[in-house]
Amino acid sequence: MSLILGGLVITSCSDDDNFNTPPVDNNNITAIAYKTENLSILAQALTKTNLDGTLRAKGSYTVFAPTNTAFTTFLNANGFANLDAVPTPVLKEILLNHVVSGALQSSSLTTGYVKTLAKGNASSTNTLSMFINTSSGVRLNGVASVTTANVLATNGVIHVVDAVIGLPTIVTHATANPNFSTLVETLTSAGQPDFVSILSGTGPFTVFAPTNTAFSNLNTELAPGGIAGVSSSNLTKVLQYHVVSPANVLSSTLTNNLSVTTILDQNFTVNLNPARITDVNARVSNITAVDVQCSNGVIHVLDKVLLPNF
Repeated sequence: MSLILGGLVITSCSDDDNFNTPPVDNNNITAIAYKTENLSILAQALTKTNLDGTLRAKGSYTVFAPTNTAFTTFLNANGFANLDAVPTPVLKEILLNHVVSGALQSSSLTTGYVKTLAKGNASSTNTLSMFINTSSGVRLNGVASVTTANVLATNGVIHVVDAVIGLPTIVTHATANPNFSTLVETLTSAGQPDFVSILSGTGPFTVFAPTNTAFSNLNTELAPGGIAGVSSSNLTKVLQYHVVSPANVLSSTLTNNLSVTTILDQNFTVNLNPARITDVNARVSNITAVDVQCSNGVIHVLDKVLLPNF
């Protein structure tokens, strides 16, 4: 109904008019990326992969957001002329590798593994793991550091990082976690095959990874010569005895008394409750952590080094 009073037109409004339209959310994760100059390439990448809608919608996410400089470095290092040159499926997985479910402010970040939303290339239903190291600032997968924390959004939180976090391989996670430093040192020691190239390959690999303490205990066990007294060829056998391929064996598929064949073509036995491994020398190692998912396989953590027949 309209009333005309002295040339002024007054039109009645129903409940369906714009007065009841919800306000536009200009502070969701996508909106913040779009209006932050140093995150403009991230904003372009979200649009290219159709993830802008995901990070605009209701939900709760933690996004580790690479700066423009980080993206430029990543593109140059991987031979891409620009963002458009990156295949969309590849770019989408890389972006998802920067997203964690739940809003984790910096005070909630602790040293250990979290799951991202990426799946990568491994033949697995398991999403990729990210190793967060808070011993000095916040370091992610050993390649990126948080430079600005706790940019709050209506659907989560953004932490700005100084590098693009690529899809992690077995080697990435081995080198990122300081508890595997002795393993890495052993894998790269003189006289060994190029394990770095091998375990950076397509795989998939399942690696049962001994911790630093496991190697320290082995050194004591092999006294007086210790690990240094093990020949290079036998050390190669020890390392090969911890790898299964081609396979991405998740803990959920392990069964009691399961015999597992390694790339050394020697077996060990898995038992459950508690989860442990018995090697061919009847030595028992506990499985202390499971399902560290990489793009080319999975890592399970051991508290004792397995020894094959030499």
